[in-house]
Amino acid sequence: MKNSHPYDSLTPDRVIDAVESTGVLTDLRIFPLNSYENRVYQVGIENGEPLIAKFYRPGRWTDEEILEEHQFCKELQDADVPVVPPLVISSDSGLLSDKETGSTLLKYKDCRFSLFQRKGGHAPELDNLDCLLMLGRLVGRIHAVGAQRKFIYRPTLDIKSFAEDSFQFLSENFIPKDLHTPYVTLCEDLIAGIKEIFASTPVKNIRVHGDCHVGNILWRDTSPHFVDLDDCRMAPAIQDLWMFISGDRQFQTAQINEVIEGYNEFFDFDPRELHLIESMRTLRIMNYSAWLARRWEDPAFPHNFPWFNTARYWSDHILELREQFALLHEPPLQLF
Repeated sequence: MKNSHPYDSLTPDRVIDAVESTGVLTDLRIFPLNSYENRVYQVGIENGEPLIAKFYRPGRWTDEEILEEHQFCKELQDADVPVVPPLVISSDSGLLSDKETGSTLLKYKDCRFSLFQRKGGHAPELDNLDCLLMLGRLVGRIHAVGAQRKFIYRPTLDIKSFAEDSFQFLSENFIPKDLHTPYVTLCEDLIAGIKEIFASTPVKNIRVHGDCHVGNILWRDTSPHFVDLDDCRMAPAIQDLWMFISGDRQFQTAQINEVIEGYNEFFDFDPRELHLIESMRTLRIMNYSAWLARRWEDPAFPHNFPWFNTARYWSDHILELREQFALLHEPPLQLF
């Protein structure tokens, strides 16, 4: 019997029909964009610019969680933060509208989707200190809005969901037998170390973007903008900053100082959160491997990540976690 997959029904015709159900007329041209968790398409529009249609993965977010993300995006837009919010569909005519009476979360048969304006650009240059200064300013502006209230429905970044649940799922279903004991021992030590660091660090959770990798940031003209808040959640501010830094300790120090200088122009950063950087990196590494594993039945994943779930991958993964264990015990980066 053939396994069913969450996007089996999302055929090109279904994509076109869903978009046209909003009242716009397409030119029948669709182009899939790089997105694995959701499905995202550029859809050609008659007598207009193409739109971006984002179809949400069934069962991942509730309607309330998606709408809360959209509300956060609108708050950022209202504060002139450069984001790309979902378009509002008029409840009266079904046409694209700026009316407050419309909806941003749309439904067509068994699909939930949203429409966005197409915004171009290129990835930021994270080895450019001027670029990092501007990214720091942008994140500071996001957090100035994010700190004004809390999410009600969106999750909080925590050790259980990112590390403990990931470790349990992988150890029970994917880790090869010959690597199982070293993996379990290492992860138990990592989780204990991360818990100790979090317990000793004052943490204030605010609404954050949640996934500030370069694929979610586009540089257009002379400034960056964010194109996806799908992973927004409650978390410490450092969650939106640590992914901008890489390289040796000296370069990371220069990078984080540039980022924080820009950030502090719009929102005050608590330097004690620098102690969380390697913990955050470890949580992401563990969660990323579990994310791939949990999605392995989706045919898009074996196709696009053929290196995953090989003996080489798990050996390298354990080596990376060992390096993280050492880094957890290094002193935090310092601000000038």
